[in-house]
Amino acid sequence: MTTEEKLKYFLAISIESANKKSTAMLTDYQNALTEIFERHKQDAIQKAELQITLGIASLEHEKNKAFSKEQIQIKKEFSQLQEDLEETLFSEVKELLDQYMTTPDYQKLLIRQILEAKHFAKSEEMILYIDPIDSDKLHDLEDATHTQLTISQYSFMGGIRAIIPSRNLLIDHSFETKFYELKDAFTFINK
Repeated sequence: MTTEEKLKYFLAISIESANKKSTAMLTDYQNALTEIFERHKQDAIQKAELQITLGIASLEHEKNKAFSKEQIQIKKEFSQLQEDLEETLFSEVKELLDQYMTTPDYQKLLIRQILEAKHFAKSEEMILYIDPIDSDKLHDLEDATHTQLTISQYSFMGGIRAIIPSRNLLIDHSFETKFYELKDAFTFINK
C-alpha cells in the first residue's frame, strides 16, 4: 500500500470516525434538546393549566360575589316591599276600624266589654275607662250598663280599659293594644 493509499485510507477512516462521532454528538445534542423541549413544554402546559384553573376560580369567585350582591339587593327590595305592603295593610285596617267606631255595633261592643269587666270584677272596686274619642257616648254607655265610666286622659284608639286596684289588675280591651299585637305578630307567608 502506498503512502497515498494509506493517506486516503486514513482520511476515509478519520472522516468516517468523525462522521460517526459527529452523528453521535448530534444525536445526543438533539436528544438533550428534545428532552429540554419536552420539559419546557410540560412546564408551559402546567403553567397554562394553573393559569386556567386560577382564571376559572377567579371568575367563579367574581360570579359568586356578583350573585351574592344581587341576592342581597333583591332581599332588601323584597323586605322594603313587604314593609310597604304591611304599612298599607295596617293603614287600611286603621281606616276600617275608624269606620267601625261610627257604627251602632261599636257601641254594642263597648256595652258588652263593660258588662264583661263588671262581671269579672264582681263586687270589687273598678275604674272603667273609655277613649276620649268616645266621650260623646259616655251617658248612653253609663245608662246602658248602670256603671260610672271615666274618660281616659290618653287615647287608646277605642275599646275600654279597666283597673281593679285591689288585684292590681288591668283589663285591656283597647283597640290600640289589639292593633299593635296584631301588627307585631303579622308576618308574610313566603311560598
